[in-house]
Amino acid sequence: MYWFFVIIAFLLASIKTENPKKYQKVSVIIPAYNEEDTVAKVVEVVKKVSFVDEIIVVNDGSTDNTENEAINAGAIVINHETNKGKGEALYTGYKEAECDIIAFIDADIYNLTSKKVESMIKPILLGEAEITKTKFSRASGRVTELTAKPLLNFFFPEISFEQPLSGQFAARKEILKKINFEKDYGVDVGIVIDADVLGISIMEVDIGAIEHDMSPLSDLNLMANEVVRTIISRANKYGRVLMIDEIGYFIRMSVVGLSLIILGLFTVFFVKMVPLAVGVLISIAGIIISIYYIVLVIVKSIVMFRKTPGTSILRSFIKIHFPLIISIIVLLLMISTFIGAAHFENGVLSIEPNSRNLIIYADNSASDNSISVRGPFTVDVAIENESDQIRMPSEAMMTLGVKVNDTIQVGDDIYIINESRSGDSDIIRLPLQARKVLSLETGYVIQNSRLKEIFNQAIVTQSNENQNITFVEKHIISSRDYKSSNFEVLVDNVSICNSSGVFRANSSYSFAANGEVIASFDNLENMTVNHGNSEIKIIFKPSQYTSTKQFVRSNQGNFLDLYI
Repeated sequence: MYWFFVIIAFLLASIKTENPKKYQKVSVIIPAYNEEDTVAKVVEVVKKVSFVDEIIVVNDGSTDNTENEAINAGAIVINHETNKGKGEALYTGYKEAECDIIAFIDADIYNLTSKKVESMIKPILLGEAEITKTKFSRASGRVTELTAKPLLNFFFPEISFEQPLSGQFAARKEILKKINFEKDYGVDVGIVIDADVLGISIMEVDIGAIEHDMSPLSDLNLMANEVVRTIISRANKYGRVLMIDEIGYFIRMSVVGLSLIILGLFTVFFVKMVPLAVGVLISIAGIIISIYYIVLVIVKSIVMFRKTPGTSILRSFIKIHFPLIISIIVLLLMISTFIGAAHFENGVLSIEPNSRNLIIYADNSASDNSISVRGPFTVDVAIENESDQIRMPSEAMMTLGVKVNDTIQVGDDIYIINESRSGDSDIIRLPLQARKVLSLETGYVIQNSRLKEIFNQAIVTQSNENQNITFVEKHIISSRDYKSSNFEVLVDNVSICNSSGVFRANSSYSFAANGEVIASFDNLENMTVNHGNSEIKIIFKPSQYTSTKQFVRSNQGNFLDLYI
């Protein structure tokens, strides 16, 4: 049994390490124009690759000894009488090749190795790609950086190869039948674009460093012109010029139309100073413009998709249409908000949108949360057996300046403040009598900014404890802001209470201890009062803030009562 497992392991290891099976036959095409110094060496390197069956040198009208050098090295040579260009040379070799996989390699590479050639072809033999193109360690050339990459990024942003003009690539011959071979230096980028648009899988293979002669500036100028012509031609052929230019204009106008609809709706519902008719007219104009141009966008997009088979255009399509998509989403969200706020009753349709209220306090001391989102709040009935309680969310308490267990007098009745139950988000539960006094019906929605207006003149009693001394503060909720004052209470020189609120001018206020009034005043001057064995001081301090918290006057009770 032991030997059985050893044999199985050996067989698996041998299968894993063997060379990839040959995909029928492999041809290497080498276009050459006056490359007598390097063509033979390139041929000899390619001959060392075990799975290469055919080497064809296309002598593209050379005037030197390129042809003889290639023949002596063992290559099949096909001659062009005149120089026809790299693309034409590649196409000639491709048509004459009798193999199923074709690799195209430049004839001027000084440091070509068999390993570099193998790395180009093996991914196709292994079925990992249908086309491979190379990249190498040296920086991209001037034509690549200044022309090819910017234009590809503009018209074909989904193509993001490091070196789209590498020159060396391989492909299955049947795939190349779908490609339009350019006759000149545009052949490399043309193959890349065609393959991408047609959905042919391309792999960029790193072959390390390569060395070849740098082209003179005049040749680079010619190469740049041919690359630009090829990219623009492909962009026009596959509808990318249409997408960027004409469709781009239609998209911009569609966004304008949608923005007008949003502006009109916003004006109708939220801008009181603008007449209703104006908001409606703005929305109607936006509807007409957006429908007209969105229809044009759809029609032109269909034309573009028909020009561009496959799915590679999807990323570019989303990129150019992104502003329109966002505008449509915003409009749909706004419309859904209005639909959610629509009510139909007794033949009357009413739309009353309510949104959250963003509260930003300039005075951090005014609230535990200087920035918060509050309301709107919906009025509902009190919980059974809670006729003496008002339940409200903590956000509403912050706005009214109250807390749990405070009492609030609404009309002639006094209620205990309690927090909302779980699941009662943004719901204020009021007993029947409180709703009557406040003129509120169940289901009524109160914006956060109107809470103080609703509870205007309600009297709040707050109880706190410090140093075993309880102090009870009583104030009125006001719908208006007035300049506030700070005060501190010390008992036997120990600070007991620090608070702030509004003391109205020409008004009298009472201060009590253990239920007994010990001082009254009508101006804010510091005072010291003895009560029993205790010395009580009240120190007033100016404040730079305003407040809606007004302390009760003497005829309404004591604004502060200490229980020592």
